[in-house]
Amino acid sequence: MTPKKRRRLFFAIALVAAGVVLAAGIIYQLGQNTQYFRSPSDVAAKMIQPGVAFRLGGLVQDKSVQHGDGAQVRFIVTDGKGSVPVSYDGVLPALFREGQGVVTLGALNETGTFVASEVLAKHDEKYMPPEVVDALKRSGRWNEGAGQ
Repeated sequence: MTPKKRRRLFFAIALVAAGVVLAAGIIYQLGQNTQYFRSPSDVAAKMIQPGVAFRLGGLVQDKSVQHGDGAQVRFIVTDGKGSVPVSYDGVLPALFREGQGVVTLGALNETGTFVASEVLAKHDEKYMPPEVVDALKRSGRWNEGAGQ
């Protein structure tokens, strides 16, 4: 093999290796930023560790909303089979109310309370996030005429 061909071969190998390292880094970072959806019954069954970020979705349990000091709000998210207490410090969406679908982003704390960093409510009378619909169907609480 001539020196010129050897340099080309090493360059090609270095280029492929750099591409593999770059692709692995991108995949790793995407995996770190993924927030998985869980229903309240999934949270109870899978024993999610405190501090692991995920999305919690279901219905806001009737008579569970409690307003605290300032913008502090506590409520319970349920799917009919399980329920998870949620703590949120912020302004709730205008469409947030008891009995309605909600998706929250955050993590469990050491006491089992879901500390939400964001609360999302359905945006009109017919829409509910697909993940919430699936969780409600699994629990048997889905009313086909109420959603999409």
